[in-house]
Amino acid sequence: MEKTILIVEDETNIVDILSFNLEREGYNTMEAYDGQTGLQLAREQNPDLILLDLMLPQMDGFEVCRQLRADGSTTPIIMLTAREEEADKVMGLELGADDYITKPFAMRELLARVKANIRRAQMPTPAVEDTANRMVLGRITIDTERATVEKDGVALELSQREYDLIRFLAAQPGKAFSREALMEKVWNYVGYVGDVRGVDVAVRRLREKLEDDPANPSFIVTRRGLGYLFNA
Repeated sequence: MEKTILIVEDETNIVDILSFNLEREGYNTMEAYDGQTGLQLAREQNPDLILLDLMLPQMDGFEVCRQLRADGSTTPIIMLTAREEEADKVMGLELGADDYITKPFAMRELLARVKANIRRAQMPTPAVEDTANRMVLGRITIDTERATVEKDGVALELSQREYDLIRFLAAQPGKAFSREALMEKVWNYVGYVGDVRGVDVAVRRLREKLEDDPANPSFIVTRRGLGYLFNA
C-alpha cells in the first residue's frame, strides 16, 4: 500500500521540491502551508509521516507537534528547520518529534530518514526475554502483560517510548547500551540516519518520573563512554 506524507511548510518552492521527490519515490503527498491547516489534515487524514516546518503562519511547528501528541497520535514527525539553536532541536524532541533535519538539506538524506521512520513505525514493539508477566527489580515492578511500571507499588504514568526503554534496560540489568544500540533495539531504528539525542531526551523524561532525585539517578544510570544501564 502506498504511504502518504503530509508536508507542512509555508515556502512554496520547498513544498514543490519535496512533493516531486517524494512522489518519484512512490509516496503520496498532501500539503499544508500553515500550522492550523497542517494540524487539521493530520487529524483528519492520518498520514503515515509528517514533515513539519517550525516557523509557520497561524501556529508554529512546536504547537502542531504538541497538540498531535496530546491527541495520542504516534505518527512519525520529522521537523524541518533553518534554525541551528540546540534548544529548538531538544524542544522538538521533547514535544514528541521523532527526528529533525536542518535546512538546507540533501534530498537523499531526507528521503533516507523518511523511509527509516516509516519502517520503524510499522515494526512491532521489540520483544524482551522474560519468563513471567512481571519483572520485579527491587522497588521497581514491570508488568509486561499490562505494559505498566510501578515504583514502591505506585503506578507511573509513562509514554509508550518510556515504557519500552525501561523494559528493555531492565531485562538486562547492569548491561550498558550505547545511544546507537538503543535507537536500534528500542526505537526499532536499524540503520539510523540522524541525531541520537532523542535517546537522551527520553532518558531524561523517564528519570523525571522514575528517580527519587533525577539529578542523581540510581535506577537509569549513565556509564561514561558506554551508555545507559538499569541498576537493579
